[in-house]
Amino acid sequence: MRAENAASVVDGNAAAGMLWDVFDADVTALVGVCGGCGDASPVAAAVVELDETAAIVRCRACTHTLFTVLRDGDGTRLVLGMLHEIVRP
Repeated sequence: MRAENAASVVDGNAAAGMLWDVFDADVTALVGVCGGCGDASPVAAAVVELDETAAIVRCRACTHTLFTVLRDGDGTRLVLGMLHEIVRP
């Protein structure tokens, strides 16, 4: 049986709604560059741990946390991790 607040492991497309709340745009096609390993991949290809309140977006190559999106009573916020830069493809 799955815990009530258990996270799902999905790709970056599943976090599109939470990311829209931060950027007011679809950013899943943008390319994120990992500060840990240098991998450059679309946000849509990232590995995401997702639940009702958070999306932890990880580099698909080295699993460093690129950024985290958090929802709480005050809104949605972005916490940067190893994301070195984000560029248009």
